[in-house]
Amino acid sequence: MNAEAEPVLACRGLCASLGGHQILVDIDAQVHRAETVALLGANGSGKSTLVRALLGLIPASAGSIRLFGEPLTRFRQWQRIGYVPQRGESSVANATVREIVATGRLAHRRTFRPLGAVDRAVIDESLERVGLSGRAGDPLGILSGGQQQRCLIARALASQAELLVMDEPLAAVDLTAQESLTELFGALKADGLSILVILHELGPMAGLIDRSIMIRAGHKIYDGPLEPGSGTGGDHHPAPERPSAFLPDPGLVRPIGAGEAR
Repeated sequence: MNAEAEPVLACRGLCASLGGHQILVDIDAQVHRAETVALLGANGSGKSTLVRALLGLIPASAGSIRLFGEPLTRFRQWQRIGYVPQRGESSVANATVREIVATGRLAHRRTFRPLGAVDRAVIDESLERVGLSGRAGDPLGILSGGQQQRCLIARALASQAELLVMDEPLAAVDLTAQESLTELFGALKADGLSILVILHELGPMAGLIDRSIMIRAGHKIYDGPLEPGSGTGGDHHPAPERPSAFLPDPGLVRPIGAGEAR
């Protein structure tokens, strides 16, 4: 398979356990280049656990994982993946917006080396892209929920990621912020980024989704296009299942951002 046809993220037979309890059971999943995939399911279904297993943040108990065609155990190009956790997982509320976005450059620099001209230019571009250039010197904690989410997205963009992985990016923000963020995601999609997004409700993002994967009790129960009128992970009624998808915390480096699995 040539590099362009190779999925940017894929797993086969993936299983994972936490605290002695099996959370994921025999999951096959993949995300292709320039594809936007929604990972749907009720709270506690295993969506976040699946994403963290795919990114090596928690161990898999069985199965295989490949990132950009490389087995997870050999993958080192973490700058190619931008992980945007739920904003409530951030423990750097006193850091400025620019400081947080700058951590997105860690994978491109040797440890303790100061930011270079290229780094500063990429940070500026990332801030402008998400509409936060005027808030760069503000502490994260004084920003609105939607602005905090934009800051975390800018951090991922600063790594110049090719795959954006987002965990509930529209959660706990008002409808206006949801619509504004969706416009941003649409622009990123148009730029050719691959996107994997965990959603409980599709909301305004429904029009951006190319394919949905539904998880229920750790099992994949659907993988295919959205049905017309589908609106939420809980209300989604798929067709029949198809055959078989800052200083930072240590987890901010590979990939950027992490929290406890759930």
